[in-house]
Amino acid sequence: MCFGRCARCVGYKLLILALLSIVANILLYFPNGETRFASEHHLGKYVECLHGILGGGFLVLIPAAVFIGLHNDDCCGCFGRKDCGKSCAMLSSVLAAFVGILGSGYCIIISALGLSHGPYCFTHLQRNWIYPFTESSGGYLFEYNKWSECQEPQNIVQWNVTLFSILLVLGGIEFILCFIQIINGILGGLCGLCCSHEEVSHL
Repeated sequence: MCFGRCARCVGYKLLILALLSIVANILLYFPNGETRFASEHHLGKYVECLHGILGGGFLVLIPAAVFIGLHNDDCCGCFGRKDCGKSCAMLSSVLAAFVGILGSGYCIIISALGLSHGPYCFTHLQRNWIYPFTESSGGYLFEYNKWSECQEPQNIVQWNVTLFSILLVLGGIEFILCFIQIINGILGGLCGLCCSHEEVSHL
């Protein structure tokens, strides 16, 4: 099995997922494509946590870049052995994977809280900007008839539920991929960059 090739594959997947997380988080700032709610500070507190931009985005781009670069690693080795140098590179990818774990974990937690807490909106009952679904503990997600309580931004419940759900899924996939790379990095570090039968026979 070539651990370096596996790491590169994980890296490219993380790159795509991180970019999608950044885009999804940016969209949360502009309900229905409108900018006035952001400028008027009428956004939910979990929207402003940058969980998709920082957590599922930039903190995942770091390990993605490290993993992609592993396959082309030209390290001359440690203690004069090339295999040892490549093993060190694989083990260092484990540290990068932990950064991705932290970022994706943050994205998952904030997305889940955002879904549970509900959107910040102007309601026709209170005639004020509030969190109308806070006490439902996420139960509003299945009570579609109550979504109309939010008058502004228009369709904010659908907007938030869709984007927070996307970020939750993206963060979950990133978390799994980073965990896979932790295992892959440890095995690759112990066995060498490529543990094919032919290379082992030359040692």
